[in-house]
Amino acid sequence: MNTFQFVPEGWNESIENLNLQKIQEYKEENRTLQGIVQSCDENYNLHIPLGNKIEGIIPRCEVENMKEGVPDERLCTGKVHKYVQFKIEDIEDNTILLSRKSVQQEALQYIKHNMQVGEQVTGIVKNIRPYGAFIEIGGGIVGLAHIEDLSVARIKTPYERLKIGQKVNVVVKSIDRYTGKINLSYKETLGTWEENAKKFTSGMKVEGIVRETEKNKNGIFIELTPNLVGMAEYSEGYLYGQKVNVFIKRIDNEKKKVKLLIEK
Repeated sequence: MNTFQFVPEGWNESIENLNLQKIQEYKEENRTLQGIVQSCDENYNLHIPLGNKIEGIIPRCEVENMKEGVPDERLCTGKVHKYVQFKIEDIEDNTILLSRKSVQQEALQYIKHNMQVGEQVTGIVKNIRPYGAFIEIGGGIVGLAHIEDLSVARIKTPYERLKIGQKVNVVVKSIDRYTGKINLSYKETLGTWEENAKKFTSGMKVEGIVRETEKNKNGIFIELTPNLVGMAEYSEGYLYGQKVNVFIKRIDNEKKKVKLLIEK
């Protein structure tokens, strides 16, 4: 169940066309809004068109929720032409000051005090590293899904499961209640062993991907789906990532094992 009321920046692509009356109203309501950054000036402030030739400005210090100082300039320039969420901070002589940091702080407080481990949330993949994927779940808050939490089948790189900008569902694996740091799991949204096994029956011929050959040569692990792996008898010459045609010899629901035969 998803009780998290924040959505990732750009999850919904609609942008409201604002006028000064609406801007004042939304400031009083403390409403979270969304826009696309048009430019980043020499002081690393972000400029966002709000509609009706009205421009909003997110000062550099309001771009990210930082403990000390202001964010790195790359955090500012990297947001040009991208969606950002913000609140109306102040209105000064038709200059509309916006805050992205306040949205993050609001989302962070919810995570620290209300979010539950096991909760499923939406996310957008923001960055991929060899050890995992960084996924924004809402309000600019980013969690990490370690590579082992992306797939039951062994993978060598997160790029085998995700790509930057991809919209995904993830499960909250752990929460640091002091810092708000969260770890996420993608593989838990790909179905249980039983759910994936139902897609196959003994006697079927399907395509699989070689994921691991045991060092002691007991067998070859072959991915049928990201969350379902079967084993075939060991044979020389098969490499990680190789696509193979297999025959399903047996599905053991009690032991959660799938026996395969590689077709040559």
